[in-house]
Amino acid sequence: MNQSKKIVLSGMRPTGCLHLGHLVGAINNWVKLQEEYSCFFMVADWHALMSEYENPSNIKNYIFDNVATWIACGIDPDKSVIFVQSGVKEHLYLNMFLSCLTPLGWLERCPTYKEQLREIKDRDIQTYAFLGYPVLQAADILLYRANFVPVGQDQIPHLELTREIARRFNNLYKETFPEPEAFLSKVPKLLGLDGRKMSKSYGNTINFSDSKDEFMAKMQKMFTDPKRIKLADSGHPKECNVFSYISVFLPERTKELQPLCENAKIGCTECKKKLSELLYNKLEPIFVKRQSILKDKKTLKDILEEGKKRASETAGQTLSDAMKAVSLVYE
Repeated sequence: MNQSKKIVLSGMRPTGCLHLGHLVGAINNWVKLQEEYSCFFMVADWHALMSEYENPSNIKNYIFDNVATWIACGIDPDKSVIFVQSGVKEHLYLNMFLSCLTPLGWLERCPTYKEQLREIKDRDIQTYAFLGYPVLQAADILLYRANFVPVGQDQIPHLELTREIARRFNNLYKETFPEPEAFLSKVPKLLGLDGRKMSKSYGNTINFSDSKDEFMAKMQKMFTDPKRIKLADSGHPKECNVFSYISVFLPERTKELQPLCENAKIGCTECKKKLSELLYNKLEPIFVKRQSILKDKKTLKDILEEGKKRASETAGQTLSDAMKAVSLVYE
């Protein structure tokens, strides 16, 4: 890994199969970042366990599923470090260090923590670990001395907490960690099939694991223009979820399809059918490559083992520096 490049750390929790929202919201951006930065892409299985601890049996399968999807979408193991969080023991060691100096008030005011307590009703997440997950998140970032973390606007409070923790460690002991900055990129808006946020909990996702028949059937259920009642009515592309997918994935077709919609020359059903065919043809190479990668578990394991070695090398040096700063090195 090029040590002269700035460092980027990002990750996903293996709590389910990845969907088109992940592609648009994160993976496409990762593919671009790996060309310019030294990137660490982490399968955050400890974070997954915090919400799935009562039924963790699927996490392992989702690890392979997620990594295969990343690679199929363009993440290159030769350019980026791809690793599983629990395989690098230093994450938990640094988490312990940082837990000692993080005030409870910082965690209790975290907006995402309060939001999750309100929204997640089917699992008991009122645990010690879930309250402290921003500290583990800080350890994940600081362990690689990341300069940038790709985040959405709603995740900035989390990153600011990481910056506060780094600042407190540096002030208490010794300048050890850089304060990571948010890497904000303009991400196209992609809603679920029903017009709400795309989420597996809503059952409104198009997954990379879907067969062609499942893909086509889901697309036909997609929410369309709410103002268009009859075929003869003029359409409103800017308010139509189908057209938003065309804009994101097939921008070259917007000039052709927009006037057809606005002038009632094409109906919503026909438009969805056209989108389904065009979109599947565009994504099919990813689907095919993903299936091929998943069949070769040995190569996947080799990629993750190599990623573990490369991540551990960086993490080990950082942990050693942190231990020296705290005077916990016995000589």
